[in-house]
Amino acid sequence: MNRYTKIINMMDSYFVKDYEKAKKGITKKREVREETVQKAFLKGDCEVLVILEDSGREILIDDFSSDEDIKKYLGAKFINPKR
Repeated sequence: MNRYTKIINMMDSYFVKDYEKAKKGITKKREVREETVQKAFLKGDCEVLVILEDSGREILIDDFSSDEDIKKYLGAKFINPKR
């Protein structure tokens, strides 16, 4: 299962994915588009860790999260209409 991270701060929010470098054992973070995360989330093969930088809270959102939480932290586009 893929894990994406959504970082929310005062000015904006963005999605990040961690990539593990096999040779050096380094974890790199790369910014990804919201559409990429939305497509994977609607397929059901990813989870999103939401980090609120101001308060330091972390919330894990996946397929089984409530529609209210998904809408609040990710947006209405991430709600699966087939549920």
